[in-house]
Amino acid sequence: MRGTKDLLEEYWRRGHCRVRSFFSKRDLEDLRAEADCLLEESPERGGARNALLRSETLRNLSASSPLAELASQALGAPARAVKLTVFDKNPAANWKVPFHQDLTITVRERKEVEGFGPWSVKGGVVNVQPPVSVLEALVALRLHLDDTGSDNGALRVIDGSHRLGRLGGLELSELVAASTVEICTAEAGDVLLMSPLLVHASSPAASPTRRRVLHFEYTARNLPGGLDWN
Repeated sequence: MRGTKDLLEEYWRRGHCRVRSFFSKRDLEDLRAEADCLLEESPERGGARNALLRSETLRNLSASSPLAELASQALGAPARAVKLTVFDKNPAANWKVPFHQDLTITVRERKEVEGFGPWSVKGGVVNVQPPVSVLEALVALRLHLDDTGSDNGALRVIDGSHRLGRLGGLELSELVAASTVEICTAEAGDVLLMSPLLVHASSPAASPTRRRVLHFEYTARNLPGGLDWN
């Protein structure tokens, strides 16, 4: 594996980087079983939201595994997981996601704080768009439970777009039209570090085999105005 310093420099520069073979095949067997349990219980096709609240196994993994250490190194301070979504692109749930940024966080309850909004509730959990400074203090770690190639829905990203802040609809469209898109392939056990502000998309799989991903979000900061991470 490449040195951590080189990987983090790549992440800061490009808004994403791939850490190969971060988890062993033995670890993955247990994690796939846990992910499948959450997916079976989820009312949503192809995904399970708020998995930190629903799985003690994954909650413990987020806190005590090398994932937390990697996130802390990326953020430059001790980090904790504040959100986990389980994704499963498969023949029955083979969706397209257009280019976007991840602009929403989940909080324990709604409190009117300057710069936070609009608000929504999904699956009984309060969601809100925070100021850009909060998003800049987040890092996503996508743990791949299956191989992810260009033919089964790998992420497509625009390098360096995380440095542009929050983009409006027209700005986003113009950026996509003028940019070269990179495909982020991965093997089972790899981790993809990604800034929430990185412009990214996902195409339907041409060969829709399973593509399970544990999408953790970490931060090293607290929220203002009495807001609490969910």
